[in-house]
Amino acid sequence: MTELDTPPPPGQAPVLTENALTVLQSRYLVKDHEGKCIETPSQMFSRAAFLIAQAETRYGERRADIRGWHRRFYDLLVSLKFLPNSPALMNANRPNGMLSACFVLPVDDSIEAIFEAVKQTALIQKAGGGTGFSLDNLRPTGDRVASSGGTTSGPISFWRVFSETTDAIQQGAFRRGANMGMMSVEHPDILKFLYAKQNLKAFTNFNISVKITDDWMKHVLKSSRALHIVKNPRTQQRYLLPRRLNIANYTINDLHKLTAKKPPASTKARRFYTVSDIWKMIVKCAHKTGEPGVAFIDRINRDNPTPSLGRIEATNPCGEQPLLPFEACTLGSINLTKFVKFTYGKADFDWPALAATVKLAVRFLDNTIDVCNYPVRDTVRLAQANRKIGLGVMGFADCLFLQRIPYDSQNGVEFAATIMNFINQKARQASRALANERGPFPNWNESIWRSERNSKVRNAAITCAAPTGTISIIADCSCGIEPAYSLVFTHRVLGGSKMLQVNPIFKQIAQLGGFYSRDIEKQIAKTGSIQKITKIPPKIRKVFKCAYDIKPEWHIRMQAAFQEHCDAAVSKTINFREKASVAAVDKAYKLAYELGCKGITIYRRHSRAREPMSLD
Repeated sequence: MTELDTPPPPGQAPVLTENALTVLQSRYLVKDHEGKCIETPSQMFSRAAFLIAQAETRYGERRADIRGWHRRFYDLLVSLKFLPNSPALMNANRPNGMLSACFVLPVDDSIEAIFEAVKQTALIQKAGGGTGFSLDNLRPTGDRVASSGGTTSGPISFWRVFSETTDAIQQGAFRRGANMGMMSVEHPDILKFLYAKQNLKAFTNFNISVKITDDWMKHVLKSSRALHIVKNPRTQQRYLLPRRLNIANYTINDLHKLTAKKPPASTKARRFYTVSDIWKMIVKCAHKTGEPGVAFIDRINRDNPTPSLGRIEATNPCGEQPLLPFEACTLGSINLTKFVKFTYGKADFDWPALAATVKLAVRFLDNTIDVCNYPVRDTVRLAQANRKIGLGVMGFADCLFLQRIPYDSQNGVEFAATIMNFINQKARQASRALANERGPFPNWNESIWRSERNSKVRNAAITCAAPTGTISIIADCSCGIEPAYSLVFTHRVLGGSKMLQVNPIFKQIAQLGGFYSRDIEKQIAKTGSIQKITKIPPKIRKVFKCAYDIKPEWHIRMQAAFQEHCDAAVSKTINFREKASVAAVDKAYKLAYELGCKGITIYRRHSRAREPMSLD
């Protein structure tokens, strides 16, 4: 098909804000050779809905019936009750044709494998996807290279090649290139990895996370003096890390080789880093720059739906989709604000409407797998064999605002668990219904869905909680499960342009209450909070708390509530005020583990000069 070779929009046009139109015109709508938009938002939604409807022909639907599916999917999108990840809107029915946002690529220990992964990264990111990598398989700095007789420059140098590749292709890409770099805490180059992003100008297109096992974490929680042992992935030889190491320049030859099962005597042990030492490094680095995050890798693999196909060693760039090497996943998010109804001045939640939306959204995402043009051949096989999708939510904070529920409250956490449990159960029902129609995902016989759950489903993983950055602007709602960053703030988008965003729910309530003014708007834009604005009633201030008004503990409890009812994982930033201590970050990381989160990312305000969302 050629661009715009789709039927006209089969229904009413969407109601969009000025900011939504700005984003769509900048990045989503089809342009001519001079850069002028030649597509309307209605045509874009029709283009996506029509392509997704075509998948129905694979399962026995007559072409005459496709018109009905086109209308159903179109109505779903223009209602803004559900939106798929950005590539599905950008690329549907266009020559690119890549609809998935999330990929994980293997990085094996050879020059050929590394640069094949670099090429695959370029293809995926050019098409608008994000990539995740594990650096665990790369031999450590200074290790022997038999083919040349020399030594390797190590994982960090090859990691830099991936980062430079992303920078190089970004100019022509639909969206900013995004990566996730992960390394086991037991890799010999872990110290280099921890400090690599403390230089804020390095690896700016990467998020990074340290992978931590349950056994290692048990030592941390006991505050033990257990020595930190690392292992060369090539030889399996174990080493200790001497405290005298020059972190920037050490090699494998500078480490202390363990020749016996028992570590050195306690008198010698003081010369080497302990588990507690490494943990403190992780926490201090995160406090300083927001990175690294932590991934609790054993917990992630306990939920691996296809363990016979291998361990999960990496996630997509924002951490909500743990994937096997060469797996891909298409995401979509339900806008919760659309299901809050007001009857006689009381807010009620429309559960039947949400159930119907979940059912149709699961079908939409499953269809996407069949019509997606995957840019890397190896991902086609695994994406279609496991058929992972990631259905999540956006507008959660706004949904709480509408119901007058504070984010940092037990009621807020309980509502989170209730809503995600409902979506998870209804999504599984929808996936089972599709399995009855179309058959379960091809690797079902080798999955925990067969061996442990005894349930035929169409998709190996069904739910997650994604960050929904730009699609939440299109839908005019808060991002993912995050609290509102501020009720008034500036959002920077690709290309450097800025957009002022005013929370529409707060504005409406403030206007009805007679306390809205331009002065108050300016005050909020400066501080990010209404908590000290006495002109605003206390009952309003209690509900309309923003990211930095909320204690980190409540951020983590909210993440854990969603995680309990997600197949995959949760993208969530734990916000800290600028003056937060290192000890507070330490406490947060441990609490995330104790409450069952699969990972944690924190950000201390103003720890970086440039932020995607900012105040005046």
